[in-house]
Amino acid sequence: MRYQHTDTNGNQLNLPLGKIVCVGRNYVAHAKELNNAVPDEPLLFLKPATAFSPFEFDINSSEASYPLHYELEIAVLIKNTLKNATSEEAEAAICGIGLALDLTYRDLQKALKDKGYPWEKAKAFDASCPTSQFYTGDIKAFNELEITLEINSQLRQHGKTTDMIVDIISLVQYSSCHFTLLPGDIVLTGTPAGVGVLSKGDTLTGKLDDYFMVTTSVK
Repeated sequence: MRYQHTDTNGNQLNLPLGKIVCVGRNYVAHAKELNNAVPDEPLLFLKPATAFSPFEFDINSSEASYPLHYELEIAVLIKNTLKNATSEEAEAAICGIGLALDLTYRDLQKALKDKGYPWEKAKAFDASCPTSQFYTGDIKAFNELEITLEINSQLRQHGKTTDMIVDIISLVQYSSCHFTLLPGDIVLTGTPAGVGVLSKGDTLTGKLDDYFMVTTSVK
């Protein structure tokens, strides 16, 4: 099944599949766990539309070129074109919030970084962004959200947006200054500490505050 943007009631949203703007090292603890410096400004990279896959579909590790690492993130779905947006325009352009996994070939990423090469091959491969449905109702303050990831019923990641270096609205605004954001694009907002490798047979359960939970497995 091809991924489509849908809401939490299962209704297809009238938005195309766009690009995925990702933000690296937006939680201090995550940057430190990978021995990375905390950036002075948002660290942006892109995934193409071919990276989308439905979150609830099995993650096929048998086709992976390297060990797969997980990173759970809040995903923000864009409904309006944004260029050099104000904070008010950025907030008004958000259609909904969801969860996404930024799947990563960490060993390959490190090897490419050590050579000074771009590392899209480690981040932007097909189906590298399992994405949930989006909650499109009233959203409480974006700086009061919380996410958790359990693997085999064990808590692996827990993050609050109050722990972000750059808040969600500012990330959308900043991204629009470097890439025109189009309807159907999503912005991933960084992952909290606790990332790690996936194993065949793992069951992952992500929770976005009190809005919804979503589950997937590794085959």
